Amino acid sequence: MEIDSGDRKFALPVDSEHKATEFRVYSVAWPHMRAFHLSWVSFFACFVSTFAAPPLLPIIRDNLNLTATDIGNAGIASVSGAVFARITMGTACDLFGPRLASAALTLLTAPAVYCFAVANSPVSFLLVRFFTGFSLATFVSTQFWMSSMFTAKVVGTANGVAGGWGNLGGGATQLIMPLVFGLIKNIGATKFTAWRIAFFIPALFQTISAYAIFFLGQDMPDGNYAELHKSGDKYKDKFKDVFYNATTNYRGWILALTYGYCFGVELTVDNIIAQYFYDRFNVNLHTAGIIAASFGLANLFSRPGGGMLSDIVAKRYGMRGRLWALWIVQTIGGLLCVLLGRVGSLSASVAVMVVFSVFVQAACGLTFGVVPFVSRRSLGIISGMAGGGGNVGAVITQVIFFRGSRYKTETGITLMGIMIICCTLPILFMYFPQWGGMFFGPSKGTTEEDYYGAEWSEAEKEKGFHKPCMKFANNSKSERGKRVASAATPVDGTPPSGVVYV
Repeated sequence: MEIDSGDRKFALPVDSEHKATEFRVYSVAWPHMRAFHLSWVSFFACFVSTFAAPPLLPIIRDNLNLTATDIGNAGIASVSGAVFARITMGTACDLFGPRLASAALTLLTAPAVYCFAVANSPVSFLLVRFFTGFSLATFVSTQFWMSSMFTAKVVGTANGVAGGWGNLGGGATQLIMPLVFGLIKNIGATKFTAWRIAFFIPALFQTISAYAIFFLGQDMPDGNYAELHKSGDKYKDKFKDVFYNATTNYRGWILALTYGYCFGVELTVDNIIAQYFYDRFNVNLHTAGIIAASFGLANLFSRPGGGMLSDIVAKRYGMRGRLWALWIVQTIGGLLCVLLGRVGSLSASVAVMVVFSVFVQAACGLTFGVVPFVSRRSLGIISGMAGGGGNVGAVITQVIFFRGSRYKTETGITLMGIMIICCTLPILFMYFPQWGGMFFGPSKGTTEEDYYGAEWSEAEKEKGFHKPCMKFANNSKSERGKRVASAATPVDGTPPSGVVYV
């Protein structure tokens, strides 16, 4: 059934920005749900490519004579490249749209995956992992795209499911690569040849997904950025203004730190967990891969569950509920990480790891339940800052705890849990004047229009450039929780002085 929205027809109900107000996961309706499926599949492909090496490390390290330090450096390289790539991706999304930005990066990084087949030294292995890791910046375009397609009431769910299903690639590759390796080896290839050929599978998958996004996707409900800029329906913003608004908003920096110790921890575990169980508990390569896969595969429901939880608590408690849920879930994840490093039996370690994975991945979904509300004008860069923070957290954690032989792996895991707890505390200080924070309510008389309108100069407002943001401000009133406006706010202004909020 098509739903009329002015002169446009959509398969899903939409708000005044033509963003979908429902999230139907089994639908492929144009353009909202098609964007959802294209984004998570592409991000999934990039995750498979980036973490295709860890499950085969016991074979690769023998072929290339990798030391523990070489392996640690390669793991750091695989996540460090995306630090600045994610911020750049956020800027590209703001200026050119998520479709073009995502397709371009996915296609440009695919050759690095093919180059695994010719790696012949520790340095070349590190380089291909480094350049492949740039593809993880497609996470930013995924979250930006969902925030452009779905309204405030369901954006946490959309971001959580898209990000979570994309992250599934980190678990799926733990199963896929040993199976592909085994199949190629059984056909007749030697083990040192089989692992090289195996990398053609994720490389081809990533290439196909790039073309699918470019030819089948659309930036926004009303069209692609180029078309909207040309028609005058969307203001072509300036980089310096977008960048300034993002970097001067402290909330973005807090979420970057928070994300560094949920998603950053997830990346770290993806890099170390198979080898950890292989070395510490003497399980075989296939079993280690299955155990490691169970960590990443929890993203099927854990990160989406975090996004859904964010939307659920927001219906009753608004933004303050989103912040409380994020802090509680991530802190519990930190405590479980500490426990994971302390238990000494295989069965107990697997059990704790599975529960830990649920909480740390749910925290990722909860983080991006908050991100879309930090800024409307600079949504891409804020998303890139938060996403880049995840990679920074992974780099710092691996450099300190999992590079070389300074700490035993189990000790590093325990210390990583302590860092999670500490780096989650700044959430306590996040405050939105129109909605409040964890301990304080909203500032009296401050509206959503005041907050998002402050990102624009008076001259820009006179030209009407801020009007799309005012639509978003009006649609985000749901973040008041039970404090629902008794009268609608005009999309180009603030409420009349006599309007009372209850």
